[in-house]
Amino acid sequence: MPENHSDLPPMAPPPTLPRQRLRYTRILDVAAGYARKGLDSVILSEVAAQADVPLGTLYRYFPSPTQLVLALYRKQLAELHAPEEARAAASARTRAGTRARIPAGDSPAGPRPADHPAAAGPIGPARTHALVAVAMEIFHMRLMQPAVEQCLSKAVYVKGSDTTRLLREIDSLAEQAVTAVSGSAGTSRVLLLTVTGLVQSVRSRRLSLFEAEEDLKQACALLSGPRGGA
Repeated sequence: MPENHSDLPPMAPPPTLPRQRLRYTRILDVAAGYARKGLDSVILSEVAAQADVPLGTLYRYFPSPTQLVLALYRKQLAELHAPEEARAAASARTRAGTRARIPAGDSPAGPRPADHPAAAGPIGPARTHALVAVAMEIFHMRLMQPAVEQCLSKAVYVKGSDTTRLLREIDSLAEQAVTAVSGSAGTSRVLLLTVTGLVQSVRSRRLSLFEAEEDLKQACALLSGPRGGA
């Protein structure tokens, strides 16, 4: 039987003070590693210990694993909604650990016409880094999607039906986000198919998470070059 929304303990609103917001964000960042393995792997005491926050603090914001996973998913979804500048700032930690190797000659040869679909976006290494950032967000969101589906099967969130729209929204939003960075709908489709294949490989244990991330960075470098990104 699904839980009713009113059966779940209330959550405190996100903090506003800088120090508290850092702890709040750290909790979500740590939780992402557990959520990739499924909802049952999200053990609040372990998340609190790894995030170096008191367990009581974590419970105040996220009284249950269901609420923690859905809050994480909403954060990731909001970052895809955000403009490129805001998304780049939100993904700084991710980019620091996922810098792609740029093959020589990958910068565009000469300026693009003003009406070119990629003209408004970043170019060269900047485009590759931006593409890696958004692709990694989508990749990790899709890895934790089974945990989100488990959350939705455990709880009926009636108000605004917002959580039931999360899974429906991700595909179209992901394509929009990748297209905005790459400047090409074709590049977006190819990269999203790559993400899907890598997610399946990680879930079936044909690839480790590290190997999949490295393959995704290489795909971004190839697709953002003069042939892939033009």
